[in-house]
Amino acid sequence: MNVDNTQSQMRKGILEFCILSVIRRKEAYPSDIVEEMHQANFQILEGTLYPLLTRLKNAGMLSYRWVESSSGPPRKYFSLTEQGLQFYDELQHTWQELQQAVSIITQKQS
Repeated sequence: MNVDNTQSQMRKGILEFCILSVIRRKEAYPSDIVEEMHQANFQILEGTLYPLLTRLKNAGMLSYRWVESSSGPPRKYFSLTEQGLQFYDELQHTWQELQQAVSIITQKQS
């Protein structure tokens, strides 16, 4: 078995939840999301992030606004919609259940 593939699949499974967690705290510019993820040692590329943000926006989970930049073109800042906040809350609940279940299973003594 290839451990790298399994690790990649695990990260993909929680990527959306982590991105929404960043945006939930504050309106976010994509490169700020990438930077925060890197600081947490969760590697993500902008080429992975942008399609995910577009999919979440098209699903009604995110909205955005353009902000003029003094150092280049306008920037698109994302925030959660009301529907996105409800979706996040459901993911948060699921994450807590999974985290608890995995802890119980992996810490069990024989």
